[in-house]
Amino acid sequence: QVQLVESGGGLVQAGGSLRLSCATSGRTFSSVSYAMGWFRQAPGKEREFVAAISWSGGNTEYAHSVEGRFTISRDNAKNTMYLQMNSVKPEDTAVYYCVAHRFYSSIRSPADWGQGTQVTVSS
Repeated sequence: QVQLVESGGGLVQAGGSLRLSCATSGRTFSSVSYAMGWFRQAPGKEREFVAAISWSGGNTEYAHSVEGRFTISRDNAKNTMYLQMNSVKPEDTAVYYCVAHRFYSSIRSPADWGQGTQVTVSS
């Protein structure tokens, strides 16, 4: 079983920066390599993929809407994943979810989800 807990959300002005964190725990997570990622859901919209990273960190991918502005990273020694959000826009306003899956190729269909953290970008 995997537990995912997001933090770092809040209110930020357009053009500013924010860093989200996802702390992981669980017996399964500590013994098996997991790919991880971020999804988001804006008001009135469906959840959408944001970014993903493989267990080693050697593979990453981004949604076109955030590429060049957001950076995903992880520190396996700390069991933590990050999303550095730069040059944020009002359309980045959403609840951001940390996700995990045993296989990087399946990260867009996550098996595990966190509770989410709210990010609000003011114009």
